[in-house]
Amino acid sequence: METWVALLRGINVGGKNILPMKELVKLLETNGYTDVQTYIQSGNVVFKSAAKPSNEIGALIEGKFGFKPSVFILSDHELKEAAINSPFQTDIGKTLHFFFCDQVPQAVDYGFLDELKAPSEQYQLIDKVFYLYAPDGIGRSKLAEKMGRTFKDVIMTGRNLNTINKLIGMIE
Repeated sequence: METWVALLRGINVGGKNILPMKELVKLLETNGYTDVQTYIQSGNVVFKSAAKPSNEIGALIEGKFGFKPSVFILSDHELKEAAINSPFQTDIGKTLHFFFCDQVPQAVDYGFLDELKAPSEQYQLIDKVFYLYAPDGIGRSKLAEKMGRTFKDVIMTGRNLNTINKLIGMIE
């Protein structure tokens, strides 16, 4: 059995796509996943499976809850690599954000990103992870708010460093 991390996009936000974590754990265990653990309500799941799930988890959620979220599946190694590859070092976990993309973005308008970013912000795209260091907070970041316009060809989901560290701890 291998350890996997599922990052669900757009659940339990603003009263939409409600997905209770206890019910998600039961659903996954009933369908053969083992050692299923969740972290907070935003859709972070660590589990074991003999093979990497492709679309199964999204389909299971759709069958039970009536909506199909985007589900990003990372191996334990991929999650750890994303943390190791971070170009920004900080101990303040809410200032560094990892945006996982479903594919490597083919065209990125870096000029647009530079126009949006605050003087204190920094970013870097490495493979399928867009790192955003926003020391003044992501809630104030125009770059975070509008970067979807630049990444039109990909689906992405974001997690802060605190969440990444917690998930790595759950893996270990």
